[in-house]
Amino acid sequence: MFKIKTIVVAIFIFISQQLHAAQSVEEIIKGRKAMFSENYQNAKKISILLKSKKIEEAKPLMKKISDNYKKLLNYFPENTKEGFKTEALPSIWENKDEFDSLMQKASDDMIKLAKAIETAQNLRAVQKELMWSNCSACHDRFRAPH
Repeated sequence: MFKIKTIVVAIFIFISQQLHAAQSVEEIIKGRKAMFSENYQNAKKISILLKSKKIEEAKPLMKKISDNYKKLLNYFPENTKEGFKTEALPSIWENKDEFDSLMQKASDDMIKLAKAIETAQNLRAVQKELMWSNCSACHDRFRAPH
């Protein structure tokens, strides 16, 4: 199972890299900003849905966030460090493995959250652990203050 998952991720990364080769720096930076913004908007919606106990409605949003984090692994090529109002810090490229691991963890944690909310006693706590803590970890280390 792990081997198949690794192969699928590798294929996805390769295809994404090929697609990004044709994109301009502006398109890449604006694309990643849009995905992060979409993730934040969906995270806020998830919070509202979970507060209202609308668990099934929240799950597709969790999947979308997870998918975006996987896509974001390929939205930080070397030539996109500057310009177009990027808020990405140089630490992303200086610690690329750490950044990529965080993006993968955030993706995996969203899938875990979708499962954990079924039985969680404290939805807010599990959401903080599996969603918001990843946002904070990334912002603290890899995003310029705003």
